[in-house]
Amino acid sequence: MLNTKYKFNPDSLSFDKVKLNLKTVLVRLSAYFIGSVLVAIVYWLIFIMIFDSPKEKVLRREIDQLTIQYNLINREMGNIEKIIEELQKTDDNLYRTIFGAEPIPATLRRGGEGGINRYNNLEGYNNSKLVIETTSRLDQIQRKLYLQSKSFEEIVQMAQGKEDMLKSIPAIMPISNKDLTRTASGFGLRMHPIYKIAMPHNGMDFTAPTGTDVYATGDGTISVVQDLQRGLGKHIVIDHGFGYTSTYAHLNGFNVRRGQKVRRGDIIGYVGNTGTSVAPHLHYEITLNGNYVNPINYYFEDLTPNEYERIIEIASKTGQSFD
Repeated sequence: MLNTKYKFNPDSLSFDKVKLNLKTVLVRLSAYFIGSVLVAIVYWLIFIMIFDSPKEKVLRREIDQLTIQYNLINREMGNIEKIIEELQKTDDNLYRTIFGAEPIPATLRRGGEGGINRYNNLEGYNNSKLVIETTSRLDQIQRKLYLQSKSFEEIVQMAQGKEDMLKSIPAIMPISNKDLTRTASGFGLRMHPIYKIAMPHNGMDFTAPTGTDVYATGDGTISVVQDLQRGLGKHIVIDHGFGYTSTYAHLNGFNVRRGQKVRRGDIIGYVGNTGTSVAPHLHYEITLNGNYVNPINYYFEDLTPNEYERIIEIASKTGQSFD
């Protein structure tokens, strides 16, 4: 209710009550109302700028959760990319080498990079960089997986009709080594046990008691059965054909003769300590077209992926050979 107002009358020397007409009353009421609304709006704007509404709080929590999930997805995609890179290396350096096929060019494996911006519809948001990076990496992984699947299909086609070749390639470990504890020294530069200098080690050493069975790692023909006083000592060489040979050295005895046909898994000799050797062990070598290759790449017939990774780790840590 409006307050009553009075006006001084100089003629009567008294205060006369001021009477307001309807128009004035309505104007003043409208002014009070508009003023109140404006003040309320100002308070409301200040409140929403300082405090989040319940809906905004829920949305912020969802955004934070999604950001965490995007970061986790990016981390997992990094692990997937490493696995794909290992598959690519195995594809180029092993499978394609076995079948005499050319490695897939690196430019083709990286195909699809650059060009127009296909992610402009994801720009303009607070987390656009993270979303675009994740989407781009996912696209690259999909391209690499597609290319790798096509490569494996090609390898399968090359493998068809090459049963003899697959049987002949050295593809198992030369001694029973399921616990993998018999791996003593790997391929590459190793400290020589006698000369105490780093020298090329062209094979792998496996420790085992004298007399332990030694197996042919692939089908082939015995090309060498020889007993030397030094070097390889008693050793056997198998010609597998298709450019492959395998050598088994420092044996204690033979179970084959020169010219004999053997199959993968046949017992050809026994672990010993002959020639230039400091302890009972088997020295095992593989050559492809006359060049030494790392035998660790040829145990794909009898090792699980986990066992294969473990033997790589063991072989890489050994610092001294046994011969």
